[in-house]
Parts: sequence; structure tokens; C-alpha cells
Amino acid sequence: MNVPELFGENVFNLKVMQERLPKEVFRSLKKTIDEGRLLDAKIAGIVANAMKDWAVEKGATHYTHWFQPMTGITAEKHDSFISPTKDGQVIMEFSGKELVVGETDASSFPNGGMRATFEARGYTAWDPTSFAFIKDGTLCIPTAFFSYSGEVLDKKTPLLKSMAALNQQALRILRLFGNTSAKRVFPTVGAEQEYFLIDRKMYDARRDLVFTGRTLFGAKPPKGQEMEDHYFGPIKKRVSDFMRDLDVELWRLGILSKTKHNEVAPSQHELAPIYTVTNVASDQNQLMMETMKKVAGKHGLYCLLHEKPFAGVNGSGKHNNWSMCTDTGINLFDPGNTPAENGQFILFLVAVIKAVDEYQDLLRLSVASAGNDHRLGGNEAPPAIVSMYIGDELAEVIDALEKDVQYKGKGKGVIKLGVDTFPELPKDTSDRNRTSPFAFTGNKFEFRMLGSTFSIAGPNIMINSIVADELRQFADELESAKDFNVALHDLVARTIREHKRILFNGNNYTEEWAKEAKKRGLLNLKSCADALPHFADRKNIEMFERMRVFTEREVRSRMEIMLENYSKVLTIEALTMIEMGRKLIYPAVNGYITELCQAAESKERLGISAQSDRELILKLSTDNTRLYEKAAEIEKLLAESKNVCGAEKVARYFADKILPVMQDMRAYADEMEVNTDKKYWPFPTYGDILFSVS
Repeated sequence: MNVPELFGENVFNLKVMQERLPKEVFRSLKKTIDEGRLLDAKIAGIVANAMKDWAVEKGATHYTHWFQPMTGITAEKHDSFISPTKDGQVIMEFSGKELVVGETDASSFPNGGMRATFEARGYTAWDPTSFAFIKDGTLCIPTAFFSYSGEVLDKKTPLLKSMAALNQQALRILRLFGNTSAKRVFPTVGAEQEYFLIDRKMYDARRDLVFTGRTLFGAKPPKGQEMEDHYFGPIKKRVSDFMRDLDVELWRLGILSKTKHNEVAPSQHELAPIYTVTNVASDQNQLMMETMKKVAGKHGLYCLLHEKPFAGVNGSGKHNNWSMCTDTGINLFDPGNTPAENGQFILFLVAVIKAVDEYQDLLRLSVASAGNDHRLGGNEAPPAIVSMYIGDELAEVIDALEKDVQYKGKGKGVIKLGVDTFPELPKDTSDRNRTSPFAFTGNKFEFRMLGSTFSIAGPNIMINSIVADELRQFADELESAKDFNVALHDLVARTIREHKRILFNGNNYTEEWAKEAKKRGLLNLKSCADALPHFADRKNIEMFERMRVFTEREVRSRMEIMLENYSKVLTIEALTMIEMGRKLIYPAVNGYITELCQAAESKERLGISAQSDRELILKLSTDNTRLYEKAAEIEKLLAESKNVCGAEKVARYFADKILPVMQDMRAYADEMEVNTDKKYWPFPTYGDILFSVS
């Protein structure tokens, strides 16, 4: 296998463009891609024809505008290239208009109340900064998605807007430090993807997995992850074959799949790509998740991407490694070797510190989902309290800057912090804190709260926007300063003093930290119902409008959609529990009870004590009755939820009223699983599923 030749073979990338486009057209399109300039309408037809010819040569017969509505997944409507001729034949055509703009029925996509159903028309617009690709015989063109009246209906458009805001404000800061060579600053992301692989037959035998993506019932198996023998362990052949095929498919799509290994829980694994520009990384992560499921099916496997598919073992996250780079190749979070470079690094660092502190709520709600509520706070994910880790040495630097005292750099002697100098800074000298939600890891920040099913667009919209707004404030202050060095020093010291409460280098899992965080005034938004309403807080709306990322109407619509999605997910889970409880668990346990009763009667006729049988019969009968009662209670609560008005109140109702009863029902079922003969239990257990892939 020649990987360099294989890589990107199904992508209309710069290499293909340069080979197939006239020089002037290629130069114009590359400027659009590199500098964010408007696309020259004159070249659209030429690009479209070249793209079509390339795709047809590779076997494509259709094209689609591939977009990302607010469902969290991708969408596509396929049209063929064929066009009729006068003699009753067809030719393959693709116009510039068809490339640049598409029209689709948008009536059934979530819109958060922005449009009535009869206002069905939606439009897609080509995003030339993310390369087109071929998938299943179709040319896929990454596009933005918006309504007839201009409202944003997708995740790509606000992500691009947030990147533009960050670019504008970061360049202002760079100019203050004398950098005139950088023409563009862009955020980069490497999104590590965790997932479970289970046997497809096991998946098909569990209605909860099929309907909800997670197990709603399941007792802990005798062996789970206690021995820590799966993490980084030898990869089983069936899994290795899957991973090899997955790499090939991803490489063909130009996705920089780099690292693969076993994760902590049985049947859990991880894939990590090399970082790239955030918009491209977001598109590629969506494509990666789709490809993982497709390749798994070819191996008789099913890929579970739910945040917590199995209770009692590690869930799956998506670690979002975020940084900022210039078009000249400089990572703005890489500490430099000169006072000026160090000062620039410190300023960008404290901008992130201030942003995370002031907008804890936005970061928390950007990772809020019914599935992630089960994962956050477990021993594989950060807690719901947002905090930052920067390492011990950087913490010492920050402390010295705040107090204007001397800092003793490692092996560098004593450096006095004056207005004209900053210390030589440590570079990746401390281990990352794996319990921290937002950790500095040498030259990037690792946002570890994302759930594995998440589109990374949402969290990165938040990060880009809040950091851009802080850089705006910094630039406003420094641009008007009489003495830049004095103003820089004072700004850094003041910002640290006001926002250092967000910094915590210890163990985020402890109860002591929860108490300490409360004393510091940090938010602890434990559930979606707690977090999501903060989206529309006045300070957040004003920030998004300043950065031109969202209008107030768009913010409120997204909040509405997220709240409704939370309630819909729990409704599906509740209905699935009722069905499985009544139709599967209840009759199965009754069947076993009948056998136990017959056994007890036989013993007693022979004069043998059947006390243990009778005790087990009583326990199973009691638990089964209570399970049935809980199913009825959930059904009643679901009916009553229809009388609750407003998405926020409905979400609160599900969190406070329905979810606790669902947990009670599960507890009875899991207890009965432990006490029921395996031949009676109506679906595969955790032990069956987690160790099903050999």
C-alpha cells in the first residue's frame, strides 16, 4: 500500500485543483481559501466543470450539497449530473450555479421557532475552504445552510463567523507586538475520538441500543475495567482489521488519521487525527464518525458513539485540542525565547483565562446533552464544574506577574519582572491534568468535556467567540495606551488578579474541589436543564452580537432546539424502558419465578427445606412488581409532561420528575438480572456484550 499516493485520492484538494484548473482560476480560488476572500463569481463555472470531470472519472454519478443542520449530524440531497439532449440521450453537466448555491426543503429541520413549517425553503452555499470529496459514488460539496429570510440553520456558518472574529481580533494583538507579516490567524483543532466496538448480533438483540444508543438496563459484569488490562493493550485481530480498513478509508478522504489504541473499558478504543484548521476538522470529524459506523458494519461489528453506553464502565468523550496559528506557521500558544514573544504568549494565555472564567456557562452548555449528563463527573471525564489547568510552572509565572515579584525560572536564575521584560517561560514541562475540563498542554488547550457523539462545531464556536471578545477588549485598551509596556504589564496583572479563580491544578474529582469551587463562585451546572437556559443570558447574547456570530433570535432558537432535544431523547429512553420492562423483563422474570416455585414445591414434598428458594421468589416477585409499577409511573409522568408549557420548563420536568423514576426502574431490573437464571434473561448482558469481540 502506497499511503502517500492513497492519501486524499477521493478529495478535490489543492493538488487536484492545480492540475485541472487554469492558472488564473487556481490562483483566484486559492486566495479565497487562504485569505477568506469572496469567491469570484466568474470562476465558479470553470471550477464546477473541472470538479465534475474529476468526480465522473472516479465513478461519481451524483452530487450533493453536504451540510450540517442543527440535528448534530450531516444531511445531503443527491442530484445526478445527467442533463437531457435533443436526441433523447443525456450528457453529464454541472454548472457554477449548481456548485455555489443549492435549494432544499428545510421544513423538517430544527429551527427553534424561527420559521413556520410552510416556510419550507432552505438554501445551501458552497464553502470553498473545505474540500469537496467523493463518498459512495457521490460528489459531496461542503456547504453552509440558511433559510429564505437569511437565518442561519446550521453549525458551519456560525463556526466560520467565529473564526473570522478570532482572526480580526488576534491580528490586532499581533500588530501591537510588531508582527506585520501575518495576514491571517486561524484556530486549529485535533479531535480525539473515543468509541466502543461490539458484535453486531449483540447490538441487534438490545432494543435500548437500537433505539437510544445506550443500554438502559444492565448489571455490572464480574469483570469490567478493574484490572486495567485493556488500556493500550494488544489490539484483537478483528478490531485491528477494522482499524486498518478505517485508516484506509479516512486517508482516501484526506483525513489525517494518526493514532489508534485500546481505551480503558473493554471493547473501547480511540482514534486521533493530526490537528488542522477548525472548520476542516469539524467537517472531517463528522465524516469520520459516519465512516466508522460504515466500516464497522463490514466487519460484523457495530460502532457505539454514545457518551455512556454502559453504566459502571468508562464512557466515551471527544478531546478537543484547540490552538491558534498564523498563516506564517507560528503557534500563538507556543512560548517564545525572547521577552517580546513571551509577552505576546502571556497576553494570549490570560485572554483565554479571562474568557473561560467569564463564560463558564457557555463552555458547559456547549457540551450539554442527555448522554453527556451520564458521563461528566465520572472517573473518565471532567466534572460539570469548568476550570483550567496550566501546570505548576506556568502557575508560578502567573502568580509572579500578578504580584509583581521575582520568578525563579528553572535553571535560569532569578529574573526580575519589570515593565520591559517577561521571563523565559517553561515549555511543556508538566504533565497534563486528565481531570481538568480545560487543560493547557504545552502549545494548545485540551477541552475534555465533549461527548463522543458531539459535532465539534458547537464547542469551537464558543471558544473562538469568547476568546475573540477578550482579545478585542485587550486590543482596545493597548491601542490607546501611551506606554505599551506599562499598559501590557498592568493589563496582564489585573486580568490574572480578577480571574485566577478559574485556575486549578489539583484533582477535579474530589468533594473538596466541589466545595472550593463553590467558595470561588464557580458554576456547577450538573444537567442540561441547569446549563442550557444560560445560552440566552444577556451577557452571552451581547457577546455573540458584538462578534457577529449569532443574533439574539439565533441564540434563542438554538437554546430552544437543545432543550427540546434533551426532552425528546429522554422521552425515547423512557418509552423504550417501558416497552422492555413490560414486554421482556417482566414476563421473563415471571417465567423464572414459576420454575423456582415448582422447584420449591418439589423440595418440600421430599421434606427438604426450600427457604432459600422462597426468599429468592419473594425478592424477585417484589422487584418485578415494583419494576412494573415504575413503568406505569413513568407512563403517567410522560402524559402529564404534555401539559407543561415551554421548552425550559419541560426539560426541568424531565430532569426533576421523570429521570429519577427511570433510574429507580433500572435499579430494580439490574437487581433482578443478577438473581435470574441466564437462560431466562431476555437480552445480552454487559458481560456478553463487552467481551463479544474476539
